[in-house]
Amino acid sequence: MTKAVYPGTFDPMHLGHIDIVRRASDIFDELIVAVYTSPAKRTLFTVDERVEMARQALQGLSNVTVESYDTLTVRFVLDREASVIVRGLRVISDFEMEYQMALTNRRLAPQVDSVCLMTSGEYAFVSSSLVKEVAGAGGSIAQFVTRPVEHAVLERLDAVRSQGRG
Repeated sequence: MTKAVYPGTFDPMHLGHIDIVRRASDIFDELIVAVYTSPAKRTLFTVDERVEMARQALQGLSNVTVESYDTLTVRFVLDREASVIVRGLRVISDFEMEYQMALTNRRLAPQVDSVCLMTSGEYAFVSSSLVKEVAGAGGSIAQFVTRPVEHAVLERLDAVRSQGRG
């Protein structure tokens, strides 16, 4: 039985992430979507909110679970007795960073492999940053995220705007 972990911040989870999860869930017996708390990175949503949005978006995938973590990714992978880290590649510049991370993770935990899945063409330009930027500028994000995520992003951005008006 092969268990894999797909780590990320998922702030918010978009259709490109879901595409990678669906495809990875077809490859591996069990897939854990690991939502990084990322204390050094400013996020729009709390880790609990990101976990809940991911669970909603991925319901129906019986071999997929969602958890949060706040340690080294390879430590989380080993603690869950997984052997593979799944990453998505959108553009060529992603490769350099993912390659460096894979080599570092391999050095830290030689028994853990990294597998990169190429993002489907229709999602190659979609990122969480883009989703937040488009929504923040008043554009529609319906084509990039699930409906519950769309509502959550718009609601959160409205709350942030209203706090800023003070």
